[in-house]
Amino acid sequence: MDFRIFTEPQQGATYSDLLRVARTAQDAGYDGFFRSDHFLAMGDGAGPPGPTDAWVTLAALGRETERIRLGTLVTSATFRYPGPLAVAVAQADEMSGGRIELGLGAGWYEAEHAAFAIPFPPLGQRFEMLTEQLEILTGLWSTPPGGRFDHQGRHYSVTASPALPRPVQDPPPIIVGGKGKRRTPALAARFASEFNVPFEQPEIVAEQFGRVRQACRAIDRDPAGLTWSVAQVLCLGGDDSEVARRAAAIGRDAAEVRRNGLAGTPGEVVDRLGAWAERTGVSRVYLQILDLTDLAHIEQFAAEVVPQLTGS
Repeated sequence: MDFRIFTEPQQGATYSDLLRVARTAQDAGYDGFFRSDHFLAMGDGAGPPGPTDAWVTLAALGRETERIRLGTLVTSATFRYPGPLAVAVAQADEMSGGRIELGLGAGWYEAEHAAFAIPFPPLGQRFEMLTEQLEILTGLWSTPPGGRFDHQGRHYSVTASPALPRPVQDPPPIIVGGKGKRRTPALAARFASEFNVPFEQPEIVAEQFGRVRQACRAIDRDPAGLTWSVAQVLCLGGDDSEVARRAAAIGRDAAEVRRNGLAGTPGEVVDRLGAWAERTGVSRVYLQILDLTDLAHIEQFAAEVVPQLTGS
């Protein structure tokens, strides 16, 4: 099992804040630093100083880190046209030396679309757009050097694209995630190198992983080729008082976050992760860090939880 740090910068973070967290995660031995791709704070807060652009951030982090994987959970298909998105991902991949991963979804947060002049079509249309974007991205990245790529779809048309620039990775990993019972598993089976279920209980995750495995078999894809991941909020503490303090800092109740997240003492979190692995087969966990000033939280998990799971 490997672990990645997952941040929500739309709640209020500067690039400098994210750089500190990414460097801390790298130094502590985490596998990746990921961020949401949102433009508007959620909940009651206004999110000052305001949002940061996900792909600008990741490109810059690619130059200011050396080892850690970088990506989105997840970019919305409504935010960017597929051609410019392919360029941004490929350029960020080159700038990082081949460490970029693309999480791509249909989008869901209508208020941010209204706040930033982004069209928000109905769900069915958003899934059509997502499907075509995945077809175009994978088509561009698989076009042989010197070749041309064409696509004629309902929402996007590509004519004689030179499929440039080329990413360093061949191709960059694509993450698909979510809880939809039909379209989401089918898209994961066709396009994903990783499937993620965020913020759910193990039984829900196990059921969704099962649907994706079934969708893979339906197109003669071996499900073993997928990485299976979850995202969970982290609220770790050396004792109950520290757990309660960290829960309060992110506006959560300690008892509630113990039920619904990865919360508690190191021993409690180790036991919970062991149960997750046994019940779902998950091999990667994204740790949602909501208090970006608490770098000791990130270091504590790496020092006190990871060794108990890896034997290191």
